[in-house]
Amino acid sequence: MARPSDELAIAWSSLAGSADVAEGWRSAQVSRHGAAMLHAGRRYPGGTEALLARFGSAAPPAATKLPEGAGFRIERVNPGADGVAWLALTRKPDASLELFSTMARDIANALDACPAADEPRGLATLLGRVRAWQEFMRKGTAPLSAEAEIGLFGELAALRALIEAGIDAAAACEAWAGPFDGLRDFEIGTGGIEVKSTLSSAGFPARVGKLEQLDDAARQPLFVAGLRLRQTERGVSLPEAVETIRDIVMGEQHAERLLAERVIAAGYFDDHASQYVRRFELAEARVLRVAEGFPRMTPWSVPPGVTRASYDIDLDKAPGHSVSFAEALKELKAV
Repeated sequence: MARPSDELAIAWSSLAGSADVAEGWRSAQVSRHGAAMLHAGRRYPGGTEALLARFGSAAPPAATKLPEGAGFRIERVNPGADGVAWLALTRKPDASLELFSTMARDIANALDACPAADEPRGLATLLGRVRAWQEFMRKGTAPLSAEAEIGLFGELAALRALIEAGIDAAAACEAWAGPFDGLRDFEIGTGGIEVKSTLSSAGFPARVGKLEQLDDAARQPLFVAGLRLRQTERGVSLPEAVETIRDIVMGEQHAERLLAERVIAAGYFDDHASQYVRRFELAEARVLRVAEGFPRMTPWSVPPGVTRASYDIDLDKAPGHSVSFAEALKELKAV
């Protein structure tokens, strides 16, 4: 069961102190029955809000690099001065309390869902979720742009197609590298799949962000999945597409965790759902292998001295015949 939205806020309010409060931590337990003991906390001086998690034997070793975002920091602390290590997710003083509260509640809910006996899973859940929010904040906290909305809709459609083509849901979600700025949207099997989505009915314009994106020198084969969308009243909104894929992976805990991390990292925030009113239908899907003659630039094909470039191509002019996602997965040795 998800915790009340104001539970952490109430706990933080109860821990607020005057300017002369003693230096150190003040905390109150808020955990339910998950893999970690959770406390809401404030550290003085300053008194900024924090979520504290204790994992016992699964605590990360000192050498583990902890993520840090624009609005928060995560560190090892000893709030009880008793030698017991905790991880503290703390709001930076100039960061939005509303957004930090949402992030902390999301992480706490995810940890509540982890079995109490599985501390390693709980630790992986915490660090994975923090890295997802780190990416979310790096990209900005506003609703997705119209272009990014179309891009995420297309990646979700491709993710669903891969699962329906026979790949394990967790493996498909793990392969979805786009939200974490992967070189390709899906790094899967021996190669990858880059997804390009458009609303254009004349030509198929696609932006290639870097020279390495369509370079298959290191990993093969490489496919480009071109998804032509149509905006229509009968279509599916982005929030509905998110809920559909959540329903597909429901009950598979590893897949649920991986999907949740990637949706956040992609810049999708459930509180922004009402902003996405457009509805789309998939008008055409083409999965093209990147081979000789494909319109592309790579580090090996540009003149010496060119080190970085982005460019536009028209997939309607790409040679080769389209294959199904299932056929692509077989070539990728992913099924």
